[in-house]
Amino acid sequence: MNDRINSSNNVINTTNSTTPQDLGLHFLEMARFGLCDTDDDESPTELNTINSSGGFLFVATDKLSIKYTNVNLHGHDVGVIQANKPAPVKRLVYYFEIHVKDAGAKGQIAIGFTTDRFKVRRQPGWEPNSCGYHGDDGLLYRGVSKKEPFGPTYTSGDTVGAGINYASGELFFTKNGVVVGAVEKDIKGPLFPTIAVHSQNEEVQVNFGQKPFAFDIKVLEAQERMKQQATIEKFSLPSNVSYRIVRSYLEHYGYEDTLRAFDMACESTVPPIYITQESGSDDQDNMYALNQRKTLRQLIRKGEIDAALGKLNEWYPHIVQDEKSATSLLLHCQKFIQLVRVGALKEAVKFGRNHLAKFYGLPGFQDLIQDTVALLAYERPQESPVGYLLEDKQREILADAVNAMVLATNPNVKDLQGCLHSYLERLLRQLTACCLVRRSLNGDQGEAFQLQRVFDSSKNVSANA
Repeated sequence: MNDRINSSNNVINTTNSTTPQDLGLHFLEMARFGLCDTDDDESPTELNTINSSGGFLFVATDKLSIKYTNVNLHGHDVGVIQANKPAPVKRLVYYFEIHVKDAGAKGQIAIGFTTDRFKVRRQPGWEPNSCGYHGDDGLLYRGVSKKEPFGPTYTSGDTVGAGINYASGELFFTKNGVVVGAVEKDIKGPLFPTIAVHSQNEEVQVNFGQKPFAFDIKVLEAQERMKQQATIEKFSLPSNVSYRIVRSYLEHYGYEDTLRAFDMACESTVPPIYITQESGSDDQDNMYALNQRKTLRQLIRKGEIDAALGKLNEWYPHIVQDEKSATSLLLHCQKFIQLVRVGALKEAVKFGRNHLAKFYGLPGFQDLIQDTVALLAYERPQESPVGYLLEDKQREILADAVNAMVLATNPNVKDLQGCLHSYLERLLRQLTACCLVRRSLNGDQGEAFQLQRVFDSSKNVSANA
């Protein structure tokens, strides 16, 4: 179900009209790019040797170590350097570390965050929109003339880290794997990890995650998610309401056997409840053709596309025979894909010429057909750019498309859009939208809502209870 929620949230809304044919377009988009994760952003990997005070420091060839090579005569003779990319924002926490190999003459080393307008002749924290934890005095600097007691000093052999906790809206710093403290993140714009050296022979090594950190960032992330989970668990639904929502999901997708087991398990513990849909249809609509939908889903999941086509021709011939239907295209593409899976390449070519070709001239179908046929061009198609078509998720998308089309044949259905999603998915889509709005109010910083992550968090909380 997590794949259904996350994928459908990335799909362009192509299903605002009310014809059964249009329902297939929703799943066509999912088949083409709904599996892509659009919420990743790049992390720093090395130091930026172009934008640095190069006259006062030496950067190793790996771009992960720096050394102060001069004798500082002035306060602005700082060797400072930023990472090659800003800290990613679409996550719960970002973190990096430095290891002080040599504290040099004065130990004037600093670690922190700066913006792209930062003057790379100054220590982080000495300029507006910057923050730095300094090793020689243990002070935290947060702009011109803004310094405050913060933590212990650090010197040769110490490992110091800096991070951004997007959940709490704070910058935090660590020493030797222990949190020193945190302050409000009041700097706007992309923040670059920044380090500085300021006296002779100071040398530090940077860790952007290419090796394990001294500080266990996973523990911090787990703590933040437990806080979020605790907030969620303050709100509860009556057992009969949650029962009805889960039951509607099983009904909607034709999980007949699971539905029966669920009903038996809840029969003596859950009081009955009746929910009327906005469209005016009742509980019987989700039960429509339940056994047939179960059979079709099982066949498609197993890759038995010929058997599924045979059943559809027997029960719902218009779904297969409509040569302008996106669902029909998906069925024929999956048939082609299955032939490639089993190595029947000659048969796949013949099937493509006889059946896929007739869809090619229709608007919106060409891209999927091209990707499908391109499977023939690769010796190892699973490892190719079109290898996503061989994943089991593609069968699940097809099974959902067929399920929706069968539901649409119910003469009592008044809103065809209701055939696309169960009650549970509609609630989760609304929750996802609310989380995205909340994140946008925070400058699009912080991780997006992902259902699987919530499930995993709940399991961890239960295990630790």
